[in-house]
Amino acid sequence: MPREAEPSLNERAFVVQALQEGLRIDGRAFDQYRNLELKFGDQYGVADVTLGKTRILAKVSAEVTVPYVDRPFDGVFTITTELSPMASPAFEVNRPTETEILLSRLIEKTVRRSNALDTESLCLIAGQKCWSIRVDLHVLSHDGNLIDGSCFAVVAALRHFRKPDTSIEGEILTVYTPAEREPVPLSWLHSPFCVTFSFYGEEGDIVLLDATLLEEQLRVSSCTISLNKHGEICQIAKLGGTPVEASTLLQCTNVALQKVKEFSTLLDQKLAADSKRRDKGGLLAELSAENER
Repeated sequence: MPREAEPSLNERAFVVQALQEGLRIDGRAFDQYRNLELKFGDQYGVADVTLGKTRILAKVSAEVTVPYVDRPFDGVFTITTELSPMASPAFEVNRPTETEILLSRLIEKTVRRSNALDTESLCLIAGQKCWSIRVDLHVLSHDGNLIDGSCFAVVAALRHFRKPDTSIEGEILTVYTPAEREPVPLSWLHSPFCVTFSFYGEEGDIVLLDATLLEEQLRVSSCTISLNKHGEICQIAKLGGTPVEASTLLQCTNVALQKVKEFSTLLDQKLAADSKRRDKGGLLAELSAENER
């Protein structure tokens, strides 16, 4: 299996010494993210996220299907990740690496198991028909911190997505095209985001946010904290590595909360700007005003 190119001994010594002196290679502060950009596609449910040189694309699709036998009142919600050789030479098609498996599981726990999406609202006819919402996650360029970027892309795409409107008469289900009826947004409960910390030094006392690929290869441990802007923690994933003091983890959760609030604000602004761009001539505002009258 191909492996990522290892940093040379000189690179290792240089980066570690710089961190001990309080410096990062790209000049950022220890708790500073790279420039985070979010663009929405022409279709609903397409989010393109750029975090430094890391680029991730998330696309949401919906289809009518049969619910699971043990969950007759719930819809189906799945997230699939794809790390192709285009993102990094270390990835192969149809051969999931450890990075891909961890990424998939962390996003799954953060978004799906925290009930961010109300799956009961996806039910159409109990036990017979429901919506199946699928998120396809494509990593286009890999330069570190895939987890945070991927989680942001998934949440952004789901909040931007609109599913076709439906009506039910007896047992007959009618799905309307966008031309017939305005598509409706998903029932969204809260927006969880991932914040990943990397630890350096023999005792893991140097903490970095948003590590680049080079910094990730040199860290002694990492911890991913998933929470929403209200401070409700969905998960804390510390998968091996050097042990970290409890007090350090508590400080990390406080920093994570501040970053998540910034993510939420950025996403709300981008969604509002996209909605305004699509509503040419203020047609939706006029219609809502008519309804209020």
